[in-house]
Amino acid sequence: MFEPAQPGRSCPTHYRYAPSVLAREPDLHAQTLYVVGGLYGNRYALECVLDMARNESGSATVVFNGDFNWFNVDADSFADINRAVLEHVALRGNVETEIARDDVDAGCGCAYPDTVGTAEVELSNQIILRLRETAIALPAIRSQLECLPMHRVAEVAGVRIAIVHGDAESLAGWGYSCDALGAPDGVPRLTAHFAAAGVRVIASSHTCLPVALTVGRDEGRCALFNNGAAGMPNFTGSHYGVFTRISELPAARALYGTRVGAAYVDAVAIHYDHARWVEAFLSNWPAASPAHVSYFKRISEGPQYESSSALRGAVMRSRSNTAVSSVSGASS
Repeated sequence: MFEPAQPGRSCPTHYRYAPSVLAREPDLHAQTLYVVGGLYGNRYALECVLDMARNESGSATVVFNGDFNWFNVDADSFADINRAVLEHVALRGNVETEIARDDVDAGCGCAYPDTVGTAEVELSNQIILRLRETAIALPAIRSQLECLPMHRVAEVAGVRIAIVHGDAESLAGWGYSCDALGAPDGVPRLTAHFAAAGVRVIASSHTCLPVALTVGRDEGRCALFNNGAAGMPNFTGSHYGVFTRISELPAARALYGTRVGAAYVDAVAIHYDHARWVEAFLSNWPAASPAHVSYFKRISEGPQYESSSALRGAVMRSRSNTAVSSVSGASS
């Protein structure tokens, strides 16, 4: 007997697009570009990112790469975070897409792969229902979220960059997860995306864990940087988020990075106020609530994911160190 897919498991058709839609004139040019994916309602991470942008030696353009909402179900933080984010360049993630819609059939819109358990998917669906209630009470913000694009194309130092929430085929695509990129067709598929989109850097998030990978093409080295989460810890024992910085100028401090043409591409830590964030989280999501069950251990201890798992190709822990691995020997 046919059983319908669990909400939050399948990818809605309106999330899909072809990589070739990214082969267009840039939507924005920047000296320094911050791609901030997965803020997840952490206002302290938001404050930290904006402070870093203001302190750049040159001008910085901040792009919020979807899922800037999630845990912020109280009306005040929902309004404050969205008003601040929408003053900058923003894309909608699956979270913004689904809270702006009245149709609840897609659940959270995460399009979780089969490796994610049914219970976890259901908890995410419960979170989105509560967040949608908050959004409905703020219709002006909800309308703004509905109008946000699914992707952007940028140019930094003459390098074309695709900014996507999921991957180059879907708003909620998992093609840039650690597992997908490790599959036999993972890197060939990514390489095809670079070719179809006509870009040398792809910046994404959605999968919640970071991956940085380079591949060699005739045009030179290309790089995928999935920042994981700006608003949650990304590595075991850590209490900081991560964003992707792409710039004409080297980062003062980076977790890891590479060069693509004249552009520096780096993962940068967001050292938000952990204690205040935990307090804010617990005020909305006490013990036994859906988000607490799903996320509190990660927020308090970090995920079971080592930083070495994120680095592939000619990606370096710091600019003075040797490459961690050498999948690609391509020149920059």
